[in-house]
Amino acid sequence: MQADAGTPTHCPYCALQCGMRVSADGAGGRPAVTITPRTDVPANDGGLCQKGWTAGELLTSPDRLTTPLLRERRGAPLRPAGWDEALDFAAARIRAIQAEHGADAVAVFGGGGLTNEKAYLLGKFARVALRTSQIDYNGRFCMSSAAAATNRAFGLDRGLPFPITDVARADAILLAGGNLAETMPPFVRHLTRMREAGGRLIVVDPRRTPTARQADLHLQITPGTDLALALGLLHIAIAEGLVDEDYIERRTTGFDAVRTSVSAWWPERAERVTGIPVAQMRETVRTLAAARNAMILTGRGAEQHAKGTDTATAFINLALALGLPGRPGSGYGCVTGQGNGQGGREHGQKSDQLPGYRRLDDPAAREHVARVWGVDPADLPGPGRSAYELLDALGTPDGPRALLLLGSNPVVSAPRAGHIADRIAALDLLVVSDLVLSETAELADVVLPATQWAEETGTITNLEGRVLLRRRAVPPPPGVRGDLAVISGLARRLGQDPAAFPEDPRAVFDELRRASAGGVADYSGITYERIEAETGVFWPCPAEDHPGTPRPFLDRFPTPDGRARFVPVDHRAAVEDIDDGYPIYLTTGRVLAQYQSGAQTRRIRALNEAAPEVYVELHPDLAERLGITAGERVRVTSRRGTAEGVARISTAIRSDTVFMPFHWAGDGRANLLTNPALDPTSRMPEFKVCAVRLERVA
Repeated sequence: MQADAGTPTHCPYCALQCGMRVSADGAGGRPAVTITPRTDVPANDGGLCQKGWTAGELLTSPDRLTTPLLRERRGAPLRPAGWDEALDFAAARIRAIQAEHGADAVAVFGGGGLTNEKAYLLGKFARVALRTSQIDYNGRFCMSSAAAATNRAFGLDRGLPFPITDVARADAILLAGGNLAETMPPFVRHLTRMREAGGRLIVVDPRRTPTARQADLHLQITPGTDLALALGLLHIAIAEGLVDEDYIERRTTGFDAVRTSVSAWWPERAERVTGIPVAQMRETVRTLAAARNAMILTGRGAEQHAKGTDTATAFINLALALGLPGRPGSGYGCVTGQGNGQGGREHGQKSDQLPGYRRLDDPAAREHVARVWGVDPADLPGPGRSAYELLDALGTPDGPRALLLLGSNPVVSAPRAGHIADRIAALDLLVVSDLVLSETAELADVVLPATQWAEETGTITNLEGRVLLRRRAVPPPPGVRGDLAVISGLARRLGQDPAAFPEDPRAVFDELRRASAGGVADYSGITYERIEAETGVFWPCPAEDHPGTPRPFLDRFPTPDGRARFVPVDHRAAVEDIDDGYPIYLTTGRVLAQYQSGAQTRRIRALNEAAPEVYVELHPDLAERLGITAGERVRVTSRRGTAEGVARISTAIRSDTVFMPFHWAGDGRANLLTNPALDPTSRMPEFKVCAVRLERVA
């Protein structure tokens, strides 16, 4: 097969959105799918990870849902149903529940993997067809803390406010809480080019991950202390005269308050809290300050905490003090995770936002969007509960009685997952649109079989803020419909004008353009034709003759005075620290061959062979103390639940910490253990640190 054969599109997994071509070989039934990488997409530049190479296998998986399933009463089994029967049943139950309990008795939960068109229409459906305030999405568990921090510092939230190719131009990079070698392997190409040109990579992580092994300096931090580290680094930069005073004067405000606040974080104090030697902290700061171009990047390890917003802010303060944001080849960025984690929060899935990254409580924003939607602004509901708070309220006397769920599997992915499963089971109605019978879909009253990435057209926005086009490459199986058709079908049954909820993604995108016009995330100048011709367009792009904005901070920041804001923050301990009853830290994360809740990747043979089961990684000293040997099953218990996995003994982890990946269901669910304590600003749960105890399984 020729290298340029097949339909050009993008990978269904992470926010790198690697370019690939999809070809269907053979005739009849469901032909085999062949995937080859594209070289015209800068993010991956001809590379794919194992998940990308095998993505086509799920299209023909025997686990695919191809007909709606219906459970007419609790306790009855799911049975096959026709589309009209399933949608009629769901709509009738929604009307009855809202008539008895009010509009907010029906909730909507979306996903960071949905296309921009789906995210937009889902938000409109919630607020216009259902008139409910109860909508949020699993992206709240991804990048919300960094988003909150960048919004208050820069006036704009974009994962990387520069093209990913700028990474190779840097002379030094500090990566805090990211394991790109396993979560985004093609990203490592850019880091490798940087290091081959003489640049240095510094990684902050409690584990010596594959990414940390490639670093020139690994800061093996105590879990939950990234904020203290960032404060200590800024203290050193100020004390050693390494801050960029001219940049601070010209381009920022608020530095004096931050200078005062970090004066209490002398290096020796930061060392006691973080476990990082003072010499390594000084080396880090001097490396960044001496570099012609330097970057500070944060990932989930630093952000998924009840203080994640302040942690990201502290690293932004360090970047501003060194004069990095707005300089080509330099800056601060967040390595966002889910496939459309960026676009998914820009167009209305989030409980407090309207399309274009507008605030739902802003009267001007409500007026603009209501005009596009043809409704009275007063009829738009206000902000609702955040993701965990919404899930926690399901089935309670004051919470939603019904839930429409697209593109998420919270029974596995939510913190305190056992409790969330109980809350979902208490609903009067659960409607799930999915491509397989996920662990959450198994609890549903209505299950609707959804198309996949290669079977539909739509846009996604990658971690750079580049809007890309996924093209339909193969037809879906008979009986399967797209999420836009699901939303449209329900809206019509709830009395909405079909023209207001089109199934055609291009029509939805054209309306999204109008709704986003003038907003922070302005897509009004982006068209399908431009995306195809330019291999993606950077937002904001307010007109069709506008070039797009790959580097939005070059001349000014999108704040009222054009300056970036320093924000004083202070360290606080993890919500749940270790003690005699629970003497070990647990941290969680991903592995190379699996993705998110595993609903997709656990159904691909090659990926299961590479990562067949959940494991518990622990240090040899801890294993010896507990009498645990490699390969035996161990039980991990927190104050919320118990999970089990196979012991994997490694010197790559601290002796006071264990690690579990979170991709598996059943008794291997790492999120049975995790702490739902929330960041007060972003409402991000504290996924990355909690206290546990270990024991052998008899």
